[in-house]
Amino acid sequence: MKIFAALLTGALIFMNCASGAEASRVITDEAGDKVTVPDKIERIAVAGILPFPSVITVFLGSAEKLVGIPPASMGAAKAGLLGELFPEILKAQTGYTAGLDLNIEELMKLRPDVVFYLAGNKEMGKMIKNAGLPAVAISPTKWNYDVLRTYDEWIKTLSQIFPESAKSKEVSRYSKKVYADIQKKVGKIKPADRKKALFLFQYDDKRMVTSGRSFFGQYWCDAVGARNAAEEVPADNSNAVITMEQVYKWNPDVIFITNFTPALPEDLYGNKIGGHDWSAVKAVKERAVYKMPLGTYRSYTPGVDTPVTLMWMAQKVYPELFKEVDMRKEVRNYYKKLYGITLSDRQIEQMYNQGRGSAAGFIK
Repeated sequence: MKIFAALLTGALIFMNCASGAEASRVITDEAGDKVTVPDKIERIAVAGILPFPSVITVFLGSAEKLVGIPPASMGAAKAGLLGELFPEILKAQTGYTAGLDLNIEELMKLRPDVVFYLAGNKEMGKMIKNAGLPAVAISPTKWNYDVLRTYDEWIKTLSQIFPESAKSKEVSRYSKKVYADIQKKVGKIKPADRKKALFLFQYDDKRMVTSGRSFFGQYWCDAVGARNAAEEVPADNSNAVITMEQVYKWNPDVIFITNFTPALPEDLYGNKIGGHDWSAVKAVKERAVYKMPLGTYRSYTPGVDTPVTLMWMAQKVYPELFKEVDMRKEVRNYYKKLYGITLSDRQIEQMYNQGRGSAAGFIK
């Protein structure tokens, strides 16, 4: 009888432990690694992959589960519209990471159920895994900087972990429609007649960084029928440092300044940076220098605002070809359909007329 009682007690203890064990699933991340994540996720942290907090927020329809995001993501949330649409994101912590650096002790204090990290930063991934935290790699480069494909793959990864998002699917569907519509129009332009566009990813007194063929700028140029003025630059990502002499040689028709730099169009018009003289550059002479929009995140990267960014950029490159596009109407309709809100004139103005603060938190 004593033996039976002991066996029964042991069985009950085992059953209690099993019932208390957290249910989980195994997913494949964007580095190709198998990752075990809990079925119930209440606390999410992001490290290194800057656009991802905005993508997660729209996917989930809330930022309440985001307990930690990079400082550059927070800077964009405050400068753009994400912080207004989802004010709970402003409560997320940022002190555990800066640029590509990670303070694992501070991250652990947030008690995340899952951490999404930059796939290319293997050291960061190793630190997170060694701390016993589920680490899911997210890649901005795996699909050759194709903005639409990259966004779709991010959504596929999230859909392995959370219930599928109708909103995110709508973003993808509409992005592809807008892309196809633009291609129909610009496809008729002869190669020799295509405008040359130059991207200034970063620009200050120390250096000028563009997008060569291996960065998102190439995608945007191809998408709107422009030629990437810096396509010959072999350096990838943000390593494409260029000189003013190269700019003179390329003589771009239009220049786009990202929100990863405080530089503004008036800095080029007034020759205010690095002692450079822009006065002979065609885009400057014709006042065709534009700061990129910032809605839910910096629009240079994959994100929720891609459809309206495609429209905006196509119109800036070929104003006559897309003169019928009413950007205020388009962005207002898009946000109404996606979020159920009507953007005010102030919010639209904020989205399309960003200042130096749009680069807040970004570390080179």
